[in-house]
Amino acid sequence: MLLAAIAAGAAIGLTLGLVGGGGSILAVPLLVHVVRLESAHVAIGTAAVAVAANALAGLAGHARAGTVKWRCAGVFAAAGIAGAAVGAEAGKAMDGGQLLMLFGLLMIAVGLSMFRGRGVAEAPGVRLTRDSAAVLLPRLVAAGLGVGLASGFFGIGGGFLIVPALVAATRMPMRNAVGTSLVVVSALGATTATSYALSGLVAWDIAGLLLLGGVGGAALGIRLGKRMAARKGLLERIFAVVVIAVGLYLAVSGK
Repeated sequence: MLLAAIAAGAAIGLTLGLVGGGGSILAVPLLVHVVRLESAHVAIGTAAVAVAANALAGLAGHARAGTVKWRCAGVFAAAGIAGAAVGAEAGKAMDGGQLLMLFGLLMIAVGLSMFRGRGVAEAPGVRLTRDSAAVLLPRLVAAGLGVGLASGFFGIGGGFLIVPALVAATRMPMRNAVGTSLVVVSALGATTATSYALSGLVAWDIAGLLLLGGVGGAALGIRLGKRMAARKGLLERIFAVVVIAVGLYLAVSGK
């Protein structure tokens, strides 16, 4: 189990380094089928701890680069925390097999969405101010609640949901959406992890091993990602196929 947990963390970190996201959506299937955690709920709670920690580590770099829209992040995260708290309670109350089946369906939807183009016109100077609040606040709150519910329910960071939601709500550039999303991922992951931890549904030793493996995997992924930058589109499509395949397995098997 020790080696399996480190290997799972390395796979998650490698994915994050190569394609810039998606590691968290693989965490639960890896914990169930590679690490062999018997409870889907413990897998979700443990994954949430690793997701929050990884997001905080990534956020530091984006904050230094000035790519975070802090006010937009704050509103989205506040609404998301409320949604995640409700979603986590609903997830804990559901049968583990049914939860994994629904998780599989979500993976299929996320994988398919990765084949779609992102054709939203950007607004680089977008800011949440008194003048823009009437338009941006309702959009950010609605998007935050929806993403928070999904994040808490499934124990995922939700980066693949948060980034497009931020772009749709504010039209901020992609690099700002990625940096801003890490504030939200950290907040939602911590909310979900706290809820599951209070119910005794976190394997802390496994979470630590995931993080240990993730550090090495991310370093390797970043290095490979730089070498394969010209093929990032191909890498993302390959990853999408993997996500869809795993999602189909979970949806059909329910385990």
